[in-house]
Amino acid sequence: RTRRRPRTPSGRRELAGGARRRRGRARGRGRGRRWPGGRAHQARSHLRVLLKDALLEPGSGVLSIYYVGKKFVGDLQPDGRIVWQETGQMFNSPSAWATHCKKLVNPAKKSGCGWASVKYKGQKLDKYKATWLRRHQLHVPAAAADESPASEGEEEELLMEEEEDEVPAGVSAEDKTRRPPGKGPSEPEATLPGKHVENKIRVPVRYCMLGSRDSARSPRTLVEVTSFAAINKFQPFNVTISSNVLFLLDFHSHLTRSEVVGYLGGRWDINSQMLTVLRAFPCRSRLGDADAAATTEEEVYQSLFLRGLSLVGWYHSHPHSPALPSLQDIDAQMDYQLRLQGSSNGFQPCLALLCSPYYSGNPGPESKILPFWVMPPPEQRPGDYGILMDVEMVYVQDGFLTNDILQEMMLLVEFYKGAPDLVRFQEPWSQEHTYLDKLKISLASRTPKDPGLCHVLEQVYSVLKQGS
Repeated sequence: RTRRRPRTPSGRRELAGGARRRRGRARGRGRGRRWPGGRAHQARSHLRVLLKDALLEPGSGVLSIYYVGKKFVGDLQPDGRIVWQETGQMFNSPSAWATHCKKLVNPAKKSGCGWASVKYKGQKLDKYKATWLRRHQLHVPAAAADESPASEGEEEELLMEEEEDEVPAGVSAEDKTRRPPGKGPSEPEATLPGKHVENKIRVPVRYCMLGSRDSARSPRTLVEVTSFAAINKFQPFNVTISSNVLFLLDFHSHLTRSEVVGYLGGRWDINSQMLTVLRAFPCRSRLGDADAAATTEEEVYQSLFLRGLSLVGWYHSHPHSPALPSLQDIDAQMDYQLRLQGSSNGFQPCLALLCSPYYSGNPGPESKILPFWVMPPPEQRPGDYGILMDVEMVYVQDGFLTNDILQEMMLLVEFYKGAPDLVRFQEPWSQEHTYLDKLKISLASRTPKDPGLCHVLEQVYSVLKQGS
């Protein structure tokens, strides 16, 4: 006779938990063949299996991770370990390496699905795993074997990384809390030939539909702009912008399928309430590259000082989405407005420009450029988002391109040369035009009417075509 266990509340919970575990094991015994050793084995064992079956080969630089514009390269060891080339650190599994690298870019990142994030010679590891499963479990459908081993909480991020594979979101620059941001990987592929077309189109919402802040709402949600006339207000400042600013901004935005950012330099006349934007300063750096971003930022401030200009705003791009800011952009712009204001009691505006070069909804080859400003939310609802306002500008046609703008164009071409997100300008953009044709058409209305400039620009375009 066996002694019956006391049925206390905690005992019932323990027995119930044990029963669930036994049922789970029983169900597992009826399924197809699993990875050797089951869940208890480390992912390194899984890599060893792939190495043993000759699906993978050890080598230097055969592993890579692309995460919001930053590339990490690793060596695969014969025992299945991964050595990160940049630091020599060793990791026991793809997930450990992916999590470490992603946290460098995004400190809030808690985990990273290594099998779906790490690539072996350009192809994701979970594809090799699926091949192994199909080889050893012939009765398992191919679709089931191809499923990524991602947890439910990682599905949205992996979707974003799938989009990044098609449109790597190398973002110029800057840490969102300190500098003009590039936002994240997720621009729908609608115009690039031969690429995956994203079904989840980012549909803009009206400000009045936002309501109070909701943590469940995606920060990538696009928001329609509001005119000052629609809320019976006057624009609190006037804006005059040089054609050379839009020219360089548009050129920068065309070079890459990733988002770009930069600064705007000019002057603010408090007496006439006139903001004059005279110069664009592209940021030649990537998201997560703190050293390059800091160096670029310092160069920009030196350039502003030497030219007698002030920082008056920033720009960024949405390569394949509408020229509409996201909730993230609204918060960033509100923060920059407050920072630019500083401790001054007088009003000083901060202008934001958003460029959309490759959005399929644009009426033609010319990029859509939107100037915007954010009005603080009503005092009685301080937790709401700021109100996204459309800004009217006076456009001034320049007579010539300065030498420093031409030099900046060549530096940008050199910076993006060989990048995985570089636009291939010799490829067709439409049935009638290549990407280089599209760039020229977009820049035409912003190009100074200087007859001697055509030859110089053709030299830039020639270098650009060869580099891509």
